[in-house]
Amino acid sequence: MSNSFSRRSFLANSVAGAATATFAGTLSALADEPAKPQIQGFDETDTDVDPNAEWQPFTDKKLKMGIVGFGLCQFGAQFGLQDHPNAEIVAVSDLFPDRCDGLAKACRCEKTYPSLEEMIKDDSIEAIFIATDAPSHCKHACMILESGKHVASAVPAVFGSLEDADRLYETVKKTGLQYGMFETSCFHDDVYAARKIYKAGGFGQMIYTEGEYYHYGAGNLDGYKGWRIGLPPQWYPTHSNAYYTCVTGNTFTRVSCIGHKSKLPEYQSNGHNNPFGTETALFNTSEGGASRMIVSWDTAGWGGETGRMKGEVGAFNGAYQALDDITAKIVEKLGDLRKPKLPAGVDAGGHGGSHGYLGSNFIESVLKGKAPIVNVAVALNTTVPGIVAHASALKDGESMAIPQYTL
Repeated sequence: MSNSFSRRSFLANSVAGAATATFAGTLSALADEPAKPQIQGFDETDTDVDPNAEWQPFTDKKLKMGIVGFGLCQFGAQFGLQDHPNAEIVAVSDLFPDRCDGLAKACRCEKTYPSLEEMIKDDSIEAIFIATDAPSHCKHACMILESGKHVASAVPAVFGSLEDADRLYETVKKTGLQYGMFETSCFHDDVYAARKIYKAGGFGQMIYTEGEYYHYGAGNLDGYKGWRIGLPPQWYPTHSNAYYTCVTGNTFTRVSCIGHKSKLPEYQSNGHNNPFGTETALFNTSEGGASRMIVSWDTAGWGGETGRMKGEVGAFNGAYQALDDITAKIVEKLGDLRKPKLPAGVDAGGHGGSHGYLGSNFIESVLKGKAPIVNVAVALNTTVPGIVAHASALKDGESMAIPQYTL
């Protein structure tokens, strides 16, 4: 493993290399008949780890967890929860018996429940990870919280509803329990390093950021009750928006969004009444800057999740650049910018080696009594702007205010 994120250096070739590999994979897939559905991100397992930053045990306690959902992405078993030394998977659940059995086998768990409603009655469970369909995330999270259990959720936190966002926020605040959203971009190598630099002052005020999530043909990946078909791009905005919110911890305040009316068949008629296969949002930020965030299901070429950042005194576009020696010394003092090691037996996993870090962060946060890095405020400040952006696109880019959430 290279030391490319040590001190001031970033991995300049990572974006280009991932793009080339993805493009080559796409060409190969197009040559095969029939084409197989490709779930982007699961093969993106390369990650940069500081070999000197060992994971430090902090307790002998094990968080007793349940997992619900083992659908198309099989996310329930993807975040290393079953392998963490401070977690025990007590029970799993899925509405489909074969999927429930598959999840139990993947998590080495003997106890299963036919539904989440039954599983939350199990008083031995302290926390539950939701890997169900996106439209159910808010309902399931609130159900779990109201049963007295901590909750982690796959993205997005809520699905196209500002009312659900307020409901989730108020439920977390009312119960006082921990909520975490497993946003994979948060632990991409570049976002992880940029977050450390931003907190140290290596960017100054962030003037402009970009985030991009390209995943061609996403509408062809079916899901529970067809929720992915014709999906409004900005209803699934977290992989791109994280390139600002998960770097700075700040928020988007207003948005103007342009939608591209797709020619693909699933956008001619769908349950979301959505004509757009690509939506490009221009956001105002809470620190006085701007962000351009794009989510695209119907554009050709490379795929992936990536971004760039330009601040008053520092910038990132494949490599960190400082305005002057003073700024460079700020970053140099940070030392190694790579992620620390995970506990033995926990793999970094897919989506740029983020899976294991998200699972570990949630487990440790609950056991230490502190909010996860993508807590309810960060989760909603990353998700909700996309809901407003889609509404703006439906009104030809009308500028709209975005609700704000704080811990």
